[in-house]
Amino acid sequence: MTVTVLAILETDFKPDLSLGKIMNERLKIAAADLQDIYLQPLQALGQRSDDVVVYISYNPKYKIRWRVVNDVPEDIDNFVSQICGNLGYLHWKTAAINIFKGNE
Repeated sequence: MTVTVLAILETDFKPDLSLGKIMNERLKIAAADLQDIYLQPLQALGQRSDDVVVYISYNPKYKIRWRVVNDVPEDIDNFVSQICGNLGYLHWKTAAINIFKGNE
């Protein structure tokens, strides 16, 4: 299984540009760690053509939030949820249905 974690960088840091750079760098490092360390066990699961894509970003209070953006089995979604929860990340909830998920 291919694991991809994408950092959705914040572009609205108005008070201090250096703070924005630091926060975005922190988010990039968190994405790389999540992909290469914490979700690494998923690479041994499923077929080589299977994949899981996770977005991470900041919420309005600058806490890291996460979201699986493609269709994955429930056990994979639960694993990602457990890992992200253990890291203190918040589940990224939206009012709209995820447009990346396929029709079922």
